[in-house]
Amino acid sequence: MTTDNTTGKFLLAPLPYDMQALAPHISEETLLYHHDKHMAAYVNKLNELVGGTLYEGMAIEDIIRQAEGPLFNNAAQAWNHEFYFATLSPSPQLMPSGRLLEAINTAFGDADSLRQNMTQAAVALFGSGWVWLAADDRGALSIVSKPNAGNPLTDGLHPLLAIDVWEHAYYIDYRNARADGVKALWQVIDWKTAEERYAGIVK
Repeated sequence: MTTDNTTGKFLLAPLPYDMQALAPHISEETLLYHHDKHMAAYVNKLNELVGGTLYEGMAIEDIIRQAEGPLFNNAAQAWNHEFYFATLSPSPQLMPSGRLLEAINTAFGDADSLRQNMTQAAVALFGSGWVWLAADDRGALSIVSKPNAGNPLTDGLHPLLAIDVWEHAYYIDYRNARADGVKALWQVIDWKTAEERYAGIVK
């Protein structure tokens, strides 16, 4: 996340596409509430909590790795959402390729199996939370389910993509049908972004 050069406060990153761009899979109304209300609230609360603490001026990834309680929750949720929105695209690359695909085939058999496993994990996660595709330092992949604000950074892993299963991510469009929301999400997940993240890990 970027910070204001004058105040040092964390900034709410704008969406990298128009509010209408992900429809019909994710509506303008959902993005309005998800980004401009929920994510903005996490960023504002993070700035409120971090001021005057030993975490002030620290990179948000280090705050996530070290903090606990409300500060961790708001730092992680701010980071998680910026990461999540950056993974989506109105013109996504719908299938992985290259070295990431090779790693997926090794870990899961093929890309369809990975998608099915992540979908099952997202539907099964009790309450609110996140399901991640993450890599270790060697590039080996795993699916990581985390409740609430959980993030693979706390396990020493590198997130590649995320499914947000907090209700505010899908309830406006799909009501209580979480599975339908996850299914639609795969239509806007950009595997090119995940590949670029993976390339930053495996040189």
